[in-house]
Amino acid sequence: MATVAAAPAQSSVTPSYAASQPFFVKLAWLLSAIIVVGFAQHAALGRVNIPAVPIWVHFHGLLMLSWLALFITQNRLAASGNLALHRKLGWIGAFLICAIAGLAYFTGTMSLVLHRYPPFFTAPFFLALTTIDTTAFVGLVLAGIVNRGDTETHRRLIAGGTILILEPAFGRLLPMPLIGGETGEWIVMAIQLGFVAAIARHDRRTLGRIHNATVSVAVVVVLAHLVVHFAAQSGPVIALAQRLGG
Repeated sequence: MATVAAAPAQSSVTPSYAASQPFFVKLAWLLSAIIVVGFAQHAALGRVNIPAVPIWVHFHGLLMLSWLALFITQNRLAASGNLALHRKLGWIGAFLICAIAGLAYFTGTMSLVLHRYPPFFTAPFFLALTTIDTTAFVGLVLAGIVNRGDTETHRRLIAGGTILILEPAFGRLLPMPLIGGETGEWIVMAIQLGFVAAIARHDRRTLGRIHNATVSVAVVVVLAHLVVHFAAQSGPVIALAQRLGG
C-alpha cells in the first residue's frame, strides 16, 4: 500500500481487518521477491551486458526497487497500526508512481529506437506491451490513491497494481525464446490471475464474499493482455513502432 493512505475511521479498524492485513504483508513480500529474483537471475546468467545498459534503464530499475521496498514497508506499517508514518510515507509513493510512469514510457520508447527489445517480441507488440502495462499499473495505483479512505479497496488495488508488474519478471523467468513471446504473455496472464484468485480466496474467508476491488483487478489484468494483443496488430501501433525503430 505504497500510496497516500488516509487513516481509517476508528470504527473501520476492526479485528477482522487486523487479522486480514498479515495476508497482504506476505503477498507484498512474495510479489517483490518474484520480481527481484526474475531480474537478478537474468543478470546472473550473463544475459545482460550491464555496462552497456543505458543510464535511464538503471534509473528505471532503481525506481522499481524503491516501489517494492515502499510497498512492503507500507503494508507492514498498516499491519502494525502505525498509520501516521504510513500516511507520511504515502506521499513518497504518490510522487514515485509519477516518476515511474514517465521513465517507463521513455525507457520503452528508447528500447525500440535503440533496438534493445527482446527478440521474441515484435516491435509493435513490445510497444503495446510496455505502454499498456505501464498505464494499467499506474491506473490501479492511482485508483488506490483515490480510494485511500476505503482500506479494503485501497490495499487490494495497490496489490493489484504490483501483480501487473510481475509481467517483466516472468518474461525473464519463463523460457520465452522457446515458447514465444506472445504465447508466453498468455501464460503470464494465467499466473497473474492465480495471484488475484488467492486474494479472492482470502476475501471469501475474511469478508464472506469476493471484494469488488478484487474483481476489478482481475478485469484489468485480462483487459491489459487483450488490449496489448489487439493493439499490436493495429495499423497505428505498427506504423509508430516502425517509425521509432527507424
